[in-house]
Amino acid sequence: MGLVLIAKRNKPLIAMMAAILFTVAVFLATRPLSETAVILQSQAVKMSTGAGDSAVYEAVERGSLYSLDYRVYIKGPQGIVSPWHDIPLFANKDKRVYNMIVEIPRWTNAKMEMATKEPFSPIKQDEKKGVARFVHNIFPHKGYIWNYGALPQTWEDPNHVVPDTGAKGDNDPIDVIEVGSKVAGRGAVLQVKVLGTLALIDEGETDWKLVAIDVNDENADKLNDIDDVEKVYPGLLAASVEWFRNYKIPAGKPANEFAFNGEFKNREYAEKVIDETNEYWKTLIKEANPSLNTVSRVPEAVHQGTDEAAATAIGATPEHGANAPLPGDVDKWHFVQG
Repeated sequence: MGLVLIAKRNKPLIAMMAAILFTVAVFLATRPLSETAVILQSQAVKMSTGAGDSAVYEAVERGSLYSLDYRVYIKGPQGIVSPWHDIPLFANKDKRVYNMIVEIPRWTNAKMEMATKEPFSPIKQDEKKGVARFVHNIFPHKGYIWNYGALPQTWEDPNHVVPDTGAKGDNDPIDVIEVGSKVAGRGAVLQVKVLGTLALIDEGETDWKLVAIDVNDENADKLNDIDDVEKVYPGLLAASVEWFRNYKIPAGKPANEFAFNGEFKNREYAEKVIDETNEYWKTLIKEANPSLNTVSRVPEAVHQGTDEAAATAIGATPEHGANAPLPGDVDKWHFVQG
């Protein structure tokens, strides 16, 4: 009876406390995970090889996260494999479902990429003048605003001028931004539908940015082409263009430019780009003296990977250890006037 009386006399206070508790609960449920919380030390991902067989790929970390000795190797049924060369482009070719290698989880700042000049192309921290690279936070964004990675068995040939953009390829696997609801782990292999593409012109090179959705995402059935993205995630495409245009500005570089006036091309166009870059990759792995490292277990590859070569590569890296300290300004917001 006493509690009821107190409640009646303090309805405004109770309402205020309930509102505060609700706000805290929503914040805890929706706040971005820290970089260390996002990544599991060893993550196994089940996926289809496209041949009807089940395969498990495991991310194997070496060195210290946020340092230049950090590496993520990928272990598959054959042992250590190259995520760039050995993981199939298609998870299901008939349904045009692709495999995506996640290099950078959403909300994180550490700039990671597959090491295309190293045996078995592990994921490593990018560097500039001997210093680990981190992207700045461009208000209102925190780090990368999607899961960021690449399609295996693709290559943007730097000797080929793309007719529609007038610029050569950027010498890398083709990039992917995955716009689903989950934060993926670094080194994860996702099965994705490609929805379209943006053509970034980065320092005079064509740098395709495919837009994709994890087929296991709750909204995957609603997304089948680029126009669907605005319906399901209003504002995301515009935010993506803004992010790519501005993310280098805090480092003192000019804004990036785009082909097609920054407009996204549809799924059909994107898949033609993928098919073309896949053909360039097929040529690359058959070269006797390629400029990039093509060691792999793909039968057609000139430079065959072996268990001994994999052991040597991993043995040259330090054991996985404690994270290196993050830069002091990693959480700073930068305000860029567009």
